[in-house]
Amino acid sequence: MSKTSTEPIRHALSGPTMGTRWSALFFTPPGVDPGPVQAALQKAVDDVDAHMSTWKPDSDLMRLNRAPVGEPVEVPADLARVLALGLRIGRASGGAFDIGMGDAVHAWGFGPDAADVQGIRAAMAAPRRPAHEVLELQGTLVRKRGPIALDLNGIAKGYGVDRLAETLRTFGIEAALVGIDGEMRALGLRPDGEAWTIAVEAPDTDRRAPHAILNLQDAAVATSGDYRHWVSVEGRHLSHTMDPQRGAPLLSSPASVTVIAPTCVEADAWATALMVVGPEAGAVLAARQGLSALFLLRDEAGGVRSQGCGHLFTDTASSRSVD
Repeated sequence: MSKTSTEPIRHALSGPTMGTRWSALFFTPPGVDPGPVQAALQKAVDDVDAHMSTWKPDSDLMRLNRAPVGEPVEVPADLARVLALGLRIGRASGGAFDIGMGDAVHAWGFGPDAADVQGIRAAMAAPRRPAHEVLELQGTLVRKRGPIALDLNGIAKGYGVDRLAETLRTFGIEAALVGIDGEMRALGLRPDGEAWTIAVEAPDTDRRAPHAILNLQDAAVATSGDYRHWVSVEGRHLSHTMDPQRGAPLLSSPASVTVIAPTCVEADAWATALMVVGPEAGAVLAARQGLSALFLLRDEAGGVRSQGCGHLFTDTASSRSVD
């Protein structure tokens, strides 16, 4: 038998989802047909999109948004899980992460429609209660105690990544790197025994370049930043990340926050929360939650410095690699 006949075969699969693409990198013994794996991965993210999209009027989330206040609504189990986690992280972050910002997100043009001045004024003037005070969950039954527009853009991609990982495991694949856009999850190790290599992107609107390199095993990473999705208002660059207290984009925030957590859905939500609270309070909050986080901060000279917290990062700005 030739040496090459038993070497693992590399598979790099991908497909469309949530306005971007998912990816899966893994290795199998020779002779494994990747076709059924591709189909199962695509179905997994299609289901997440069908349940949680604000771009699809017939999604389960939009059906819930249209339901009258006080009316119990049955939702799919995965949507109920994501709502419950969103509410839990909302409470733990003191409302910094809030899945009830749908009106502001859409008014400012970060949804399927263009920005709307009247909608912006209404979102900023509306009295706000955090979603964890308004939404009531009992299993898969959801009830709104007051008016609220739910938006899961800060958590759904992370959940989609976790579903990719779970789907691969149903095929007996225990080592892989999966992702949607910049949210990634690593399972096990590469065939050579090394960890999976992830780049933390530099916060640059004009090009994609690495700022730091992470080596991940059985962990997930997500980044929230101000340099990919933004609007310009009166010459001011405003991030898509919303300030729950104002119903408007953050006026001041880190350039980006990268969070490492056991699951991508947690990393995704906490990256948003830490963007909202900023580096000082964010470091305290991350430590309280046992998270590792990397803040990239712009200085007055136009440069970028790093501020890390947690056991995977140090506070030295020169650190570029994390094992």
